[in-house]
Amino acid sequence: MLCPSLPGRALQARWFARWLRARISQLCRGSELPVSDATAKREERRKFQAIRGTRDLLPPETALWNRVEQTAHEVFSTFGFGEIRLPIFEPTELFARAVGGETDIVSKEMYTFEDHGFVELEQVRAALIITKTFDIKDVSSFSAFERNVLNYVSTLRERFNSAEVPKTPENERVLDSILNLFERMNHFLKKYLETPADSHADMFDQYLLDVKHALRSFHFGDVLSLRPEATASVCRAYIEHNMQQLPQPVKLYYMGPMFRRERPQKGRYRQFYQIGAEILGGSDAPAIDAEVIEMLMTYFDKVGLHGATLYINSIGHNAENCRRGYVANLKAALEKVKDKLCPDSQRRIDTNPLRVLDSKLESEQPIIATLPHIADHLCDECKTNYAEVKRQLEVRGVLYQENWRLVRGLDYYMRTTFEITAPGLGSQNAVCGGGRYDGLVELLGGPPTKGIGFAIGEDRLILSLQESGKAKVEQGRDVYIAWMGEHAYAAAIRAAKDLRNAGFSVELPPLEQKFGKALGQADKLGAKYALILGDNEVSEALWTIKTLSTGEQQKLPEPELLQFLRDQKPESQ
Repeated sequence: MLCPSLPGRALQARWFARWLRARISQLCRGSELPVSDATAKREERRKFQAIRGTRDLLPPETALWNRVEQTAHEVFSTFGFGEIRLPIFEPTELFARAVGGETDIVSKEMYTFEDHGFVELEQVRAALIITKTFDIKDVSSFSAFERNVLNYVSTLRERFNSAEVPKTPENERVLDSILNLFERMNHFLKKYLETPADSHADMFDQYLLDVKHALRSFHFGDVLSLRPEATASVCRAYIEHNMQQLPQPVKLYYMGPMFRRERPQKGRYRQFYQIGAEILGGSDAPAIDAEVIEMLMTYFDKVGLHGATLYINSIGHNAENCRRGYVANLKAALEKVKDKLCPDSQRRIDTNPLRVLDSKLESEQPIIATLPHIADHLCDECKTNYAEVKRQLEVRGVLYQENWRLVRGLDYYMRTTFEITAPGLGSQNAVCGGGRYDGLVELLGGPPTKGIGFAIGEDRLILSLQESGKAKVEQGRDVYIAWMGEHAYAAAIRAAKDLRNAGFSVELPPLEQKFGKALGQADKLGAKYALILGDNEVSEALWTIKTLSTGEQQKLPEPELLQFLRDQKPESQ
């Protein structure tokens, strides 16, 4: 069924929206199957669940997340870093420039949407696009389709001219191209009617597909994406807020959720969390690179990640006598063994040869081992820089291993690259990656700016801590107040307030409980102590404190109770 044509030139968007809803309703009614009452009730009771690739973080696990993040706040601040809090979404173009428009992250994995309120215009577009393909001989159907599309384009043109929709060169090209496509369709329709030929029909059909593709390409609002990483956002903020006017370098760190639509697996989620830091501005002295890495290793030690291994490399800079020359040699070597590589690696020979070195396929490892090493192709300046980075790490007592396969594929990355692996994560064991990116700020429209940074996969860090048994976090309450009697309740409220002000976690039941039930509840909540308050305790001003792990109990004056718990707290921790 084709959308009926409308009188006049102006497109009535509301009419089209009503037609679309009616059409969808008609299609749905036509495909309905009988449903039993029991099935209908089950569907009604269906529980909502977290979307695939996401999950809820619950106590007591969130206590570990808080500890990991609090340690980052503490360690990073001692190195002079300040926290930056960034938007969850940014213009898609920001990530396309920073991450690379041809990468899987930008082309396949980002959650992208248009920010606009033109719901009815979007519905009309959907109706036009889903219009059933018609034969070239069906002239009346084509005429109706052409009339509806041109009316729609006329409305879009009005919105475009008044800047209600983005007044961009891309949108203007879309509107012009649709008019040109219909001219070509009419040209081949005329030729077909004069001399029927399959070639004319094929061109007509192709231009019809092109019209629908052009309709899809029109943007009603800004194209935004949930952030897949945060370095681009930090650089954007550095430019936007003129941070180059501040004392250099500017040291920033962040933490929060990122989003990529990739296949969920162990330690990988579609909503995942990163802790990262960036140094922007100032010089590119090797000591800066070494101190960033030192901070990272200090953090991992403080958080309890034992067995972490640091790998480093230098990828030089983008010049013929350095990385660019190496890439040419690498590509030549890969061409000789192309037939032995998987399709992905074969594609990367042309698009980004350095990415072949990232391959984890067992069959490709012997081949990769024979490829040229970038260290043998560094220019003298980059060799000197790399040697000094290693010396600076040694001065700081930071252990490292060199990994010549540790590379970055984008041109603005240069010199130092590093990666940290952790036990308990299987073959995908990287928990942190970083490196120098002296060209990124300039690429995003800012002044030439030195830069280096890293990102920690917080999900994978947590998993590694759990796998290694280093993730134990204090659970339960410090004190459970078992009160009995109306007079004791007022004392219990006062005790809870004093204990909480002193930093203890306290559970105060809202209703009076029998003694046995109160102790049972305290045990279920993992309380360390039970503070027993009855009429006798209140009248005698001696409060009973019971150590639940041993069963020992004693009576203490109210002023001494707080000191007793303070003395015991280090032992419990």
